[in-house]
Amino acid sequence: MADLKIQGLAKSYKDVRVLESIDLDIASGEFFTLLGPSGCGKTTLLRTIAGFQHQDRGEIIVNGERIDHKPAHKRDIGMVFQDYAVFPHLTVADNVAFGLKARALPKGEIEARVAESLKMVRLDGYHNRLPAEMSGGQQQRIGLARAMAIRPTLLLMDEPLSNLDAKLRIELREDIRDIQRRLGITTIYVTHDQEEALAVSDRICVMNKGNVEQIGTPFEIYRRPLRRFAASFVGTMNFMPGQLENGRLLVGGQAITYPATASGPVEVAIRPENVLLAGMASESRTIGLKGTVQKVTFLGREAHYTLRTEAGEIVAQVADPAQDFIEMEGRQVDVRLPLQKIVLFRESGDVIDAEQAS
Repeated sequence: MADLKIQGLAKSYKDVRVLESIDLDIASGEFFTLLGPSGCGKTTLLRTIAGFQHQDRGEIIVNGERIDHKPAHKRDIGMVFQDYAVFPHLTVADNVAFGLKARALPKGEIEARVAESLKMVRLDGYHNRLPAEMSGGQQQRIGLARAMAIRPTLLLMDEPLSNLDAKLRIELREDIRDIQRRLGITTIYVTHDQEEALAVSDRICVMNKGNVEQIGTPFEIYRRPLRRFAASFVGTMNFMPGQLENGRLLVGGQAITYPATASGPVEVAIRPENVLLAGMASESRTIGLKGTVQKVTFLGREAHYTLRTEAGEIVAQVADPAQDFIEMEGRQVDVRLPLQKIVLFRESGDVIDAEQAS
């Protein structure tokens, strides 16, 4: 296992700055995910850690030793790629053994590690198959087994599930997480899929335009976003204009006491599952709005309601809705926003905490 420190890492392509000054501290054995939209710099950061490209400035430190001056093949890193990257002319066993043979390990040890790795990814018995005879999910398992067989200090994974269908993605992400926990390999995982990141990560780093927006556990990222971008990118969030004045929060013409000394325009944010409709119980203080149901989307275990209110359009999510809750299009409803579920953001995009000084 290894800890990884990134200090002041920056990278540009010609006149385009892809990574600003990135600082990360990843603990030994941690499953750390880089999450963000296409072009945010997450893959560039991963490839720089791997040694496939070199940073303009900054340091990459593993277990207290700088590795950024080393070529990729000497960094002791396992890599799993988006496009499987298996050798089509080699059998499954030979694919997995490739890195072990490059390290000139004894034949018996190579065979033992190949067998162990294939069993771990549930491909034991497939030793002599060619990749063309395997499904996409099985080919990605070959890549995972090959990366783990060398027992790397770090395991890097670049959107490894993006080419698989939805069911296979869920199955393989659970296997990846189980294997990582069993082996305790420090893992840096890149994805643009929010649900995937929430499901597998110890911590998530949300990136945007070459910058780190927020680092935290999945719970912290989802429930306690510190930046507007993180709140909007991870999951669904309603945003409404509001105003803080003299300890009161004004939203859609309604006012409620709010424990903050900050003042001025704000954005009021709340998750759809926290929006309450008429007849739903609440034990907390709420902001009450009048709404009209414009659309109901029934998804089986839940329904989504698009509402027009004095504060703008809001989406509410109701779990296990009753029949009369589904037939609501065009109806007037009372909408309540629990104060304890609201997050406020400044115009700069930073969060405003309760009791925060202006």
